[in-house]
Amino acid sequence: MSVQIIENAHVVTVSGEEYPGGHLVLDGDRIAAVGAGPAPAVEGAARIDGTGCLATPGLVNTHHHLYQWASQGLATGSTLFEWLVRLYRPWAKMDAEVVAGAASAGLGWLARSGCTTSTDHHYVFPKGRGDLFAAEIEAAAELGVRFHPCRGSMDRGASQGGLPPDEVVEDLDTILTETEAAIDRHHDPSFGSMLRVAVAPCSPFSVSRELMAESARLARGKGVRLHTHLAETLDEEEHTREQFGMSPAEYLDSIGWLGPDVWLAHCVHLHDADVKRLAETRTGTAHCPSSNARLGAGIARVSHLLEAGAVVGLGVDGSASAELVPLAGEIRQAIYMQRARYGPAALTARQALEMATLGGARCLGREAEIGSLEPGKLADVALWRVDGFHAAVDDPVVALAFGGTPPLARLLVGGRTVVAGDTLVTVPQDEVGRRGADAHRRLMRLAGEVL
Repeated sequence: MSVQIIENAHVVTVSGEEYPGGHLVLDGDRIAAVGAGPAPAVEGAARIDGTGCLATPGLVNTHHHLYQWASQGLATGSTLFEWLVRLYRPWAKMDAEVVAGAASAGLGWLARSGCTTSTDHHYVFPKGRGDLFAAEIEAAAELGVRFHPCRGSMDRGASQGGLPPDEVVEDLDTILTETEAAIDRHHDPSFGSMLRVAVAPCSPFSVSRELMAESARLARGKGVRLHTHLAETLDEEEHTREQFGMSPAEYLDSIGWLGPDVWLAHCVHLHDADVKRLAETRTGTAHCPSSNARLGAGIARVSHLLEAGAVVGLGVDGSASAELVPLAGEIRQAIYMQRARYGPAALTARQALEMATLGGARCLGREAEIGSLEPGKLADVALWRVDGFHAAVDDPVVALAFGGTPPLARLLVGGRTVVAGDTLVTVPQDEVGRRGADAHRRLMRLAGEVL
């Protein structure tokens, strides 16, 4: 891969300096230089004119359920528990074809909103439906985005006091065997990796204490990260206190699940002691403001977490609980939700951008590789058009964060162009959209008898 130079852009490194009219030099898959003014002359370099553009690190999506692209628009007036009860049964009918189409559309949509790295939390594995985990991995590879799939699991069905029906849970031995196999088959720990696997039992209301403990033991033995949902709703708080006699965060702490190798989705309903403990242990939080609002779950205490020094990233969550939400749009949602609750100084544009980039990288343990524009880091760059209508805002970071998401002039992942002119180029954009629609129609047909 040759040298590429982005010049005349407003460069926001996130880690420190900003360079109006600055430049980036990309050498292969790495950032070679970043600075003010014209770029140094490099013979044979491809030059990208960033005039009228804002250059940021590629965005990092820290929580998602890609398969849910196929079940959007359902249970639109439900709480989380009502929504789950409504959707568990159709999800039990999904197959690898549904997952492949949903993942392709979901990841393509994320790329078009500036996302270069995405996680996915897949925790429903119907028997005899193909290799669902491999299907989403193949979709990410085709699109060319960095991918962190989380092998999820549920083993507490309704007969054991859990929320999901028994037909969508797995037994402990199967979960541990399949999770270990997924790590061995797919996880790449190398610098610049395009694919890393995490271990992710679903939630305290769908997973046994034994599975939580064994999952942590497996992940730490394999050197991979841990992920789960936590404190998303007051219903969860009530359920956890009934089942375990403590709050969700206290429960995780009691079983050794807090630490710098863990990141947790949502964390809406935290007590003061929980906020302090997450900060002390360097446990990450994936903040999903649109999903939390769509389900009426509440507003997470992100401002308090940041004040305490906790690690916080952004996530769009599953498409079925945040229909067609772009990751860049969550920057704005995070700002507005915090200000609606805590006042106009609660969260700034640059704090929210950091959550979407370097904060997300920290959640995934990749802050040495991605999340900021620094020499030696990977060439994951988003180039936003902040001219035209957006030029009425003098501060380009505010233009990105406060208003409608600007057009994406270019998105590079490891120096490779994935989006150009606001259009996917690695896979035809119309084809990706069609796959998502086909996945929805297929799942609705397969689930016809339970809808």
